Amino acid sequence: MSATSSRTALTDGIRFAFGTLTVLPVTVTRWDRDAARAGMLCAPLAGLVVGVAAAALGGALTFLGAGALLAAVASVAVPAVLTRGLHLDGLADVADGLGSGKPAADALRVMKQSDIGPFGVVTLVLTLLAQIAALAQLYAQSWAHGAVAAAACAVTARLALTFAARAGVPAARPEGLGAAVAGTVPPRAALLTGLVVAALAAALSPGAALGVVLGCAAAEVLLRRCVRRFGGVTGDVFGAVAETAATAVLITLTLT
Repeated sequence: MSATSSRTALTDGIRFAFGTLTVLPVTVTRWDRDAARAGMLCAPLAGLVVGVAAAALGGALTFLGAGALLAAVASVAVPAVLTRGLHLDGLADVADGLGSGKPAADALRVMKQSDIGPFGVVTLVLTLLAQIAALAQLYAQSWAHGAVAAAACAVTARLALTFAARAGVPAARPEGLGAAVAGTVPPRAALLTGLVVAALAAALSPGAALGVVLGCAAAEVLLRRCVRRFGGVTGDVFGAVAETAATAVLITLTLT
């Protein structure tokens, strides 16, 4: 591949990542498997922008004299706003699908419905409470602890999407974002991306690197459960995987 082609592929990938994973005004110029592959490899970069925004708001509030709890709420709200709550919606839908106890086809129909059932509500509430509680504890230690955690969890959440899009993980439906990106990322490329993110996190703190590893591990457990249960991944599964990774990172950082 020539240097020009490589730059074009990278640009298309960045556009795909930001255009599908954030609400930032980025136009997706290509919607094919090659662009999806590059986009999912660039997903942590989109997470970095989201995480820096969350850290900046939380840190700014602490400098202005706000309490740790308010800073934590703000840092949790930023990713929700910058993704239109799609990952949280996916988490709730997957909880309803897994909790329904129905066969795969029926569970997928439950997940596609616009309303949220009791499993989804409980999971959503507990997940948000866990994220806010963890960030509040970290912001109470210092603004830097909270800011690093906010950035690390956003990056790891999108890194989990890179792993979830690796080859060998099928799509549960023939349409939708899940089908567009499922199986596009070579496993070695996903692993290399993970190693780069973990190394950069280690430069910040050993706890952040451990959070990246355990966050991706928790996301992998959910991913495998969803593949067995639904026959593959969907856009909702990607959202649930991201939120699971983010929550696991924050819990890890509070314990380390």
